[in-house]
Amino acid sequence: MRVLQVTAGAAGMYCGSCTRDNALARELLSRGHDVTLLPVYTPTRPDEPNVSRDRVLFGGISVYLQQHSAIFRKTPRFLDRLWDAPGVIRAFAGRAVSTDARLLGDLTVSMLRGEHGVLRKEFDKLVDWIRQEPVPDVIDLPNTLLVAMAAPLKREFGRPVCCTMQGEELFLDGLVQPYRDQALALIRQQAPSVDRLIAVSEYCGEFMGKLLRVPSSHISVVPLGITLDGYERRTGDACVAPTATDDVFTVGYFARVAPEKGLHVLAEAYARFRKRTFGATVRLEAAGYLAPGSQSYLEDVRRVLERAGVAHEFTYRGSVDRDGKLAFLRGLDVLSVPATYDEPKGLFVLESMASGVPVVQPRRGGFTEIVERTGGGILVDAGDPEKLSDGLYTLWSDSSLRADLADRAFHGVRAHYTVAKSADRLTDVYESVIACSKSHTSASSTPLRAAR
Repeated sequence: MRVLQVTAGAAGMYCGSCTRDNALARELLSRGHDVTLLPVYTPTRPDEPNVSRDRVLFGGISVYLQQHSAIFRKTPRFLDRLWDAPGVIRAFAGRAVSTDARLLGDLTVSMLRGEHGVLRKEFDKLVDWIRQEPVPDVIDLPNTLLVAMAAPLKREFGRPVCCTMQGEELFLDGLVQPYRDQALALIRQQAPSVDRLIAVSEYCGEFMGKLLRVPSSHISVVPLGITLDGYERRTGDACVAPTATDDVFTVGYFARVAPEKGLHVLAEAYARFRKRTFGATVRLEAAGYLAPGSQSYLEDVRRVLERAGVAHEFTYRGSVDRDGKLAFLRGLDVLSVPATYDEPKGLFVLESMASGVPVVQPRRGGFTEIVERTGGGILVDAGDPEKLSDGLYTLWSDSSLRADLADRAFHGVRAHYTVAKSADRLTDVYESVIACSKSHTSASSTPLRAAR
């Protein structure tokens, strides 16, 4: 099977969606499929070997310049290649290229207007680039914010197009009006041009189906899966984080350090938890990407802990690479990322469980199905630091329960959430849409465009 998989870069930070796309592409390649993983906006940064092309279409600098100046909509392509170079984009990622939804409303709407908007040149460049490649059997877009690519690609190549849904509703909710309503209307209008929408969780499929007004028959669920290389259980001092010892109970947070991921909620819960465990040796450890604009948020979190007299127990480890991530997770006794929204993915939950670390998570979004399916944690009421504190206390006070949940977490991920199982399901979806496309084509009078 020949697959063109588009993936969206995230301005130089480790990104769950990039990690998911890259892991699936690697798995399909290992099975002998011909997969092209094509970045848009910025180069991707997974924490595993990167199999994406060293080429970026819809370069973040280009689309920004074209959005704000008509001159750049007419520049020759040899000039565009200067600022579309991956090295140039990396140098400006996080500065000239923003991922803040509040600042990107007009650009988002322009992308969704596609070949009929001010970014028409970029859509032409996409089609021209694919013309130089072997024609794929199926094309997969990384999120519905890029759904405007579907119609021109289907028209040009006569191949089915899938579109993955993996959390873009948070971005949409961050857009100021009228851009949010305009963007949502454009996605709803163009969703029917996609042969199949792919959801990363059952929750995601149900929620996005309602949001986009798409029937469930048009949506397939392909659950997340992770590459298990390097994930080991904590077994003695050699696998413990540098600050941890066997008699230390370590609460962990591993996600982007931002209000929507809920580190402040965990800090409040931890403060309550420490009132009930006074005298015990306990730590709160956090790791994950911290955007320059979120530094003040981290300071607010520290102040919560300072008021409770436990700030000295908190350490922020920064943005860690894969080896650092694996070591960090092995040093935890429990992980909690109490997101303040209905997270559809929760990759960090799977990563924690794969290391034999149970979780305490809010009962919302994709967390519910992951915890219930694996049995590897405790679900508590969302948005309630007191209930979250109760969950932490339960695991601290009951070592037998903690060991049982750790065992369930470790084996549950391997039973339900490996990248191999995710790839099995994804290939089933691809084969289904390819067969359906061929069936419709043979029944019509318009033949598929011949492969070049």
